[in-house]
Amino acid sequence: MIDARPSQRMRDLGVVQRGAGVLAEPARAFDLPTERDEAERIVDELFAAMERIGQVHPFAKGMGIAAPQLDIARAAAVVQPPGDAPAIVLLNPRITTSSEETDERYEGCLSFFDVRGLVPRPLEITVDATALTGETVTTAYERGLARLVHHEIDHLDGLLYTVQMRAGVEPIPVEEYRQTGRDWVYDGA
Repeated sequence: MIDARPSQRMRDLGVVQRGAGVLAEPARAFDLPTERDEAERIVDELFAAMERIGQVHPFAKGMGIAAPQLDIARAAAVVQPPGDAPAIVLLNPRITTSSEETDERYEGCLSFFDVRGLVPRPLEITVDATALTGETVTTAYERGLARLVHHEIDHLDGLLYTVQMRAGVEPIPVEEYRQTGRDWVYDGA
């Protein structure tokens, strides 16, 4: 039996694949706290999907998943940082500031897992998100965590990482990607 391509494995785990309309449209924001039950239900679905995916593929650099990737057009995402750090729940997230300093690292996406792309991102971002109670929560993220959070917010804006890549740079097949399993390394960290 031949192993399924990585993208087919993700599809089998319930992840919507590139080309689906839900991935190209901005997700609808929650009216919180009015839609708290709906937001909690969707966040639970995201955690369940992350658990299923994590059993099939290890993510040494952390991982995230956005509701549109489960065919749910709502502004919710979950990010699991590397290591034992607690997961980050993002509801109605919006990047409010980005550092001018950037770096370029390979990213993968559960919605087209057969390739990896070299994506420039700011080293620091500040994000406003909505708590289940309706309050705005502002959080700063740096380096690899900023990259993970930014990637998921892009999904909620209907964008895939390929739109962030420099002109002329194309994703490479996962088989050519040689850093699998290694943490992103930053100077001074």
